[in-house]
Amino acid sequence: MMQQTVQSAVLLVEDRGAVRIITLNRPDKLNALNTALTQALHDALMAADHDDAIRAIVLAGNPRGFCAGADLSEFSTLTPANQDLVDKRADLTCRTQAMMQGLSKPVVSAVCGPAVGGGAGLAIGADMMVAGTNLKFGYPELKHSIVPALVMTGLQRSLGRKAAFEMVSLGRLIGAEEAFQLGLANRVVDPDAVLDTAVGIAEQWASANPQAMAAVKTLYYTVADLPYDQAMAAGRAVNARMRGFRETQS
Repeated sequence: MMQQTVQSAVLLVEDRGAVRIITLNRPDKLNALNTALTQALHDALMAADHDDAIRAIVLAGNPRGFCAGADLSEFSTLTPANQDLVDKRADLTCRTQAMMQGLSKPVVSAVCGPAVGGGAGLAIGADMMVAGTNLKFGYPELKHSIVPALVMTGLQRSLGRKAAFEMVSLGRLIGAEEAFQLGLANRVVDPDAVLDTAVGIAEQWASANPQAMAAVKTLYYTVADLPYDQAMAAGRAVNARMRGFRETQS
């Protein structure tokens, strides 16, 4: 299988056939999200979505954990005295946290060790999540007098209201089995098997007709936010359009 790897200071990008693996690469900071890493991740996800050779994406962390959330060392400059900088960072974080469900290509997160705050948001922002048995997942922001503002929407839409409020208000970290029971994780495997399991899922996605896969993903998130009648109408439109997908199989 053809492999291609590109390395930057904060991000690794590797292609395995039609699967692109994007790996957060600040191991000394547990892949904490500073501005540079957040921007690099945003750009890498957009590039993967626009690359016709890529059909599925894996998001991973390298190597000690998935992501420790926001890099608190940047907070000293993100103050009301630098409001323009605060606004730009908030906008970048918001776009990055929200973007995976809007991509045309499916994304699976491969999550080992800590996935907290913004890291937890990225983990469940993917379409599927593979968790290692060493997972530590949660939203401890309130313990640091921070509001988990830009990850709250994704969490509430992934959990029931009371379970989500418990996570953001108590800051309790949960393990892989509880994440699986709550429906946040699709698979729980040994840490050494997380990436290969995620790649296996992505390879199954990559074998599907890309137009059909994009339509499935778009329709899935569209109907989630629509009243029943409108959701069925959206499904009817895709049902009529999908008849041509076989003719364009590539």
